[in-house]
Amino acid sequence: MTRGIRPLLRGSTYAGALFAYGGALASIPLLPFALPVLAWSSAPEGLRIVLTLLVWAALIGVVGLARTTRRVLVMCARRLLRVPLPDPVAVRKSASSPGTGPAPATPSGADRWRTPVWLLLHVALGWAGAMVSGALILAGLTLPVGRFRAEAGLSLFGRSVRVAGGWESWVVALGCVLLAAAVCVVVTSALRRLAPRLLGPSSAERLALAAERELRLAERNRLAHELHDSIGHTLTAATIQAAVAGEVLCADPVTARAALRGIEESARAALEDLDYVLGVLREEKAEAAPTRTLADLPELLDRLRHAGAVVELELSGEPAQVQGTLSRAAYRILQEGLTNALRHGAGGPIEVRVAAAPDGLELGVVNRTGTSTGTGRGSGPGAFPTSGHGLPGLAERVRLLHGEFEAGPDGPQHWRLAVRLPVRLPA
Repeated sequence: MTRGIRPLLRGSTYAGALFAYGGALASIPLLPFALPVLAWSSAPEGLRIVLTLLVWAALIGVVGLARTTRRVLVMCARRLLRVPLPDPVAVRKSASSPGTGPAPATPSGADRWRTPVWLLLHVALGWAGAMVSGALILAGLTLPVGRFRAEAGLSLFGRSVRVAGGWESWVVALGCVLLAAAVCVVVTSALRRLAPRLLGPSSAERLALAAERELRLAERNRLAHELHDSIGHTLTAATIQAAVAGEVLCADPVTARAALRGIEESARAALEDLDYVLGVLREEKAEAAPTRTLADLPELLDRLRHAGAVVELELSGEPAQVQGTLSRAAYRILQEGLTNALRHGAGGPIEVRVAAAPDGLELGVVNRTGTSTGTGRGSGPGAFPTSGHGLPGLAERVRLLHGEFEAGPDGPQHWRLAVRLPVRLPA
């Protein structure tokens, strides 16, 4: 009993009915364009009325084909019907370009006609509900006061009820008001059931939404790799530089100041990356992405040298000619390789190799591990914490660039990271 009365007391019920009645009123400006059919004097009156209604319905359906109409209907249905509908999305009609993923399917004929069908049902329910509820409310307001000073009668399915006045008129008036509220419930419920089917995303739009979510997820994964590489390297280098500065603070103030400057420069670069990534994750308008390339490799190595690391760089070919995505990826790969060498290496020189050829770019990082088992500082009492995502992230980055990746022991006391990236991606 309570469950049946509850919809009558909800404001959303009457907001949905208002939405339906508003659709009926919005169709009135189209009616004059259908009235000329009534001037066909040689046709029977019933046929003229039917043809006028059909022309009116056709005009309403044409209005429903407009994209703006659907956007307005979706927005109103969300607000007044409380139906969770996503915004309509653009569906690509052309084939997908390389690197953008599969293109969603184009809308089918049934999908294109869903909005006109919704609009026709919306208008029909609006007019039916408005006339029935309007008549019931009018009866409920006039019966108690006896404004027409006559008997009131109601005929339904061959049964007649007549009310002469008194308490019977108040009972019938209350029943009419409740019936009008029940009509609002029926109209709103019908629209709520129809909205997801006719205003919800079509099959093509669902594919487009899935593709959009896939691209967003891929971008977030890329940002996670960038953040891991940048912040991980910065914190590792800053930790070593702070230890160096603490050890030589009194004995060698110049070296201590150089280490502190290195910490400041590393932290500033990491803050730029962090601000950019957080801006994207918050879906804010972020500044231009920090674009560190192979041209910034000398600065990276200088920061490591300030931390007390011995880095030996071997260049061959023309690395400066490597541009774009390949150069940025190469910088991040070397940065992660150097970070691992600082974290897990056992001191000694770190060998960095960059070889640029017309058909590929070769990168290498070799460091000492200090033991015959291939483990170094990462297993000792002063080990750096590790997430275990560094090498898998590098392997994934190289795979996406169609490159070759190797990482593992190189002899009894060395660890070697070797990457080869093609300059031109395969078709």
